[in-house]
Amino acid sequence: MRTRPTLSWTPEEDLPPGTTDLQPVADALRAGGVVVLSGAGISTESGIPDYRGEGGSLSRHTPMTYQDFTSSEHARRRYWARSHLGWRTFGRARPNAGHRAVAAFARHGLLSGVITQNVDGLHQAAGSEGVVELHGSLGRVVCLSCRAMSSRRELARRLEEANPGFAPVAAGINPDGDADLTDEQVGDFRVVPCAVCGGVLKPDVVFFGENVPAPRVEDCRRLVRGASSLLVLGSSLTVMSGLRFVRQAAEAGKSVLIVNRDPTRGDRHALARVALPLGPALTTVAGRLAVPLLLDSD
Repeated sequence: MRTRPTLSWTPEEDLPPGTTDLQPVADALRAGGVVVLSGAGISTESGIPDYRGEGGSLSRHTPMTYQDFTSSEHARRRYWARSHLGWRTFGRARPNAGHRAVAAFARHGLLSGVITQNVDGLHQAAGSEGVVELHGSLGRVVCLSCRAMSSRRELARRLEEANPGFAPVAAGINPDGDADLTDEQVGDFRVVPCAVCGGVLKPDVVFFGENVPAPRVEDCRRLVRGASSLLVLGSSLTVMSGLRFVRQAAEAGKSVLIVNRDPTRGDRHALARVALPLGPALTTVAGRLAVPLLLDSD
């Protein structure tokens, strides 16, 4: 059976309204011991669209599933053609004020960990260390046969050599780095094998229909167990992958705070949901806490 991504959720009860009051977020950070859980919404200000927000990519794009990728050579050709083109844009994305604020909070000892559902590496590019990448990273590639890891930049070089002149115009770029191309634009794109064993290469990300590795989940649960509070940034929490940590924190009596403009599946577990754009909101909080943000050029 093919597993399709969850497009939306319908609240079973009235949710508390969002607020514009950032004081609970500032108070939690001032107390320290905060674990951040970030989603696609923190990267939209870097030019990477989200899945489920207003104009989210799931309204026009169905991401590749693990089952499709592993069972179909045609699906892999289509995926790598679209992803190779998308990487040219995706790989140039730079951290925004939201990423820089998270890094600044960590530098000042206010965070005990960062978990991200994103695969873009922008938290690390902003200076965050020890980030748990719940869904992996597009910057790495893994062989499904020998499990050898390689750099996405090296794969991009090999794909360029195998497909000289491949430069179709995409209709858009999605949060998973996948460019919108038609089958005609994909054409006879050539996929390259693992340089070690000749096996099938896959980005080191968790596809829809694929399980997050159990040790990684336990790393996240350990961070939440040791946290004073959980701060969710830019996630709808539609899928259980992130929602389980919100539930864990709430069941343990820890404060959950959410900064997301739209309602989320975790709102009923939260002390408050701040309905403001992330970059400006976190910049404001940093100012209240006298935490300076480094510029991207730094």
